[in-house]
Amino acid sequence: MKTCFYTTMDTPVGAFSIGADGTGALVATAFGDRAALAARVAAEVRWEEAELAAARAEFAAYFADARHRWGVRLAPMGSAYQERVWAALREIPRGETRSYGELARALGSSARAVGRGNATNPLCVVVPCHRVIGADGSLTGFAFGTMIKQWLLAHEAGGRAGDLPGLNARAR
Repeated sequence: MKTCFYTTMDTPVGAFSIGADGTGALVATAFGDRAALAARVAAEVRWEEAELAAARAEFAAYFADARHRWGVRLAPMGSAYQERVWAALREIPRGETRSYGELARALGSSARAVGRGNATNPLCVVVPCHRVIGADGSLTGFAFGTMIKQWLLAHEAGGRAGDLPGLNARAR
């Protein structure tokens, strides 16, 4: 069984957990506690709590400043197709969105397959699955809920993300 290390930190939208392998590369992230994090990893791992100072600093900078650039190393575990979808997600510029159909056309795939690849993304935020929306502009398909997705999109667009109605009551 592989050992992964995790930490949980407070963010403007509640608890956020970060999981890394023994080299410090991220394997999973999740809004919530260790159990939420473990649910994002397909492989069986043993989780040990650790400081993960560099990763915490990256995420603290992201949550404090919408203009953040990622420097953390990533080591998601997925199929070749999932990795193609996750790479496409990382190409969506901050402050922009894409529909499932747009991503499907870019990948030569179907919107349903893209949706499944997006849903299995183990690295939320850094692999921005929250930037994918429905064809009609609706905020569909985010594992951690519409309010957090809305907050992330507003945050990245430079909006007043902290002022979204109902967010604080739900996220804390």
